[in-house]
Parts: sequence; C-alpha cells; structure tokens
Amino acid sequence: MSPSYFEIVQLTNGDYALRRIDDDSAPLVKISFSPEARDMLDDRDMAVAKAMIAAGIEAVGNISHDIDWEDDDNDTVETRPSYTLH
Repeated sequence: MSPSYFEIVQLTNGDYALRRIDDDSAPLVKISFSPEARDMLDDRDMAVAKAMIAAGIEAVGNISHDIDWEDDDNDTVETRPSYTLH
C-alpha cells in the first residue's frame, strides 16, 4: 500500500480543510472560524487551523491503540444525547 500525503488548504469560502493530495473528494476535516473569531485571531487563523489539525492527529494516535477496531458491540443505540462541555 502506498503512503498517503495530506495537505491543508484554504477553501473558497475561507474555511480550512485537510485532504489527501491525490484525491479530489470531500476533505477529511474542515475547520471554520466565525467572523468574530477571525477578528480575534488577527490573521493567524491558518496557524491556528494547522495547530488544531495537528492536535487532532496526535489525539487519534494516542487513543488508536486503545480502540478495538474489530469490536461488533457498536450496534447499541444511546438513548439520550451526550454532550461535552469544555
């Protein structure tokens, strides 16, 4: 299997996206900032988007060894929504 290469691009609507270089399908991740957030970032939004994507990749790497990818117990349906408050 050949390695995949990724790029972070700015979309026409101003959002940032992570996508495979050799694939024109939908991006793997999209990040959008509100106008207020863009003002607060003062032209550092690309740097923040890169940091957010890097943190996400690192987090997946840290938890992927704990996940049983062959687990078939994912058929259960949660009866109430779960929320994460940060």
